Amino acid sequence: MPTVAIYPGTFDPLTNGHVDIITRGARLFDRIIVAVLVNAEKSPLFTMTERLEIARAVFKLLPNVEVDTFDGLLVDYVERRGAQVIVRGLRAVSDFEFEFQMALMNRRLNSKIETVFMMPAEQ
Repeated sequence: MPTVAIYPGTFDPLTNGHVDIITRGARLFDRIIVAVLVNAEKSPLFTMTERLEIARAVFKLLPNVEVDTFDGLLVDYVERRGAQVIVRGLRAVSDFEFEFQMALMNRRLNSKIETVFMMPAEQ
C-alpha cells in the first residue's frame, strides 16, 4: 500500500522552507498532497486561486506532489484522501509546543494517522 502524506497550511505565501519540506517529503513518501487550507477568518495576501497556481507551478516536475484545498477538520480530510501521515514543519523550538499539542489532538481524533515533523533547510 502506498504511503500518502498530507502537508497542510495556508501557504500565503509559499516559502522556500515549504518548498524544501515538500521536495524532501516527495522523496520520503509515495505521494505528498499539499493541502491549502481554506480559512475564512484570515485575510490572505494571495487568493486561493493564486496560491494553488503558484504551488502547482513550483511542483509541476514532481509527479508525486499534488496540490489541493480543504476546509474543516484536517483528520477528516486526511481520511477522505486515504493518507496515513500528516507532515508538519518546525522552524524553531518555539513551534514545537503548539505542533506537539496539535499532533496529540489529531491522534486522539484518529489513531491511524501519524504526524511527522520536518525541519526546513537552514537557509
